[in-house]
Amino acid sequence: MSFNFGDLIPMVLFICIVLAIKVIVDARVRRRIAEANPSEELVKTMLLADEQSRRLSALKWGLVLTVVGVAFGLISALRLEADNPGSYGLLIGAAGVGMLAYHALANRKA
Repeated sequence: MSFNFGDLIPMVLFICIVLAIKVIVDARVRRRIAEANPSEELVKTMLLADEQSRRLSALKWGLVLTVVGVAFGLISALRLEADNPGSYGLLIGAAGVGMLAYHALANRKA
């Protein structure tokens, strides 16, 4: 079984479209809030919330990708095949453990 990199094109295109829509919607929401002449306190609160959200997002994806990387290392060490259900289970379980670890850390910080 060989991997065709051409199969990645539709997936990457979909991800790019979703991210572009998200950026546009976020910009429109911010513009509408700015047009409503909000108080300075509301603007400060929104900026602090955005900054904390970005930091926590980096923590989440850092944890998830690290644990998934460890899972790939285990798959290699155990010499599991790519189409083995154990490989899929190990990867999905690792992503779940990473998300649970993020949840525990985020709640501890809050």
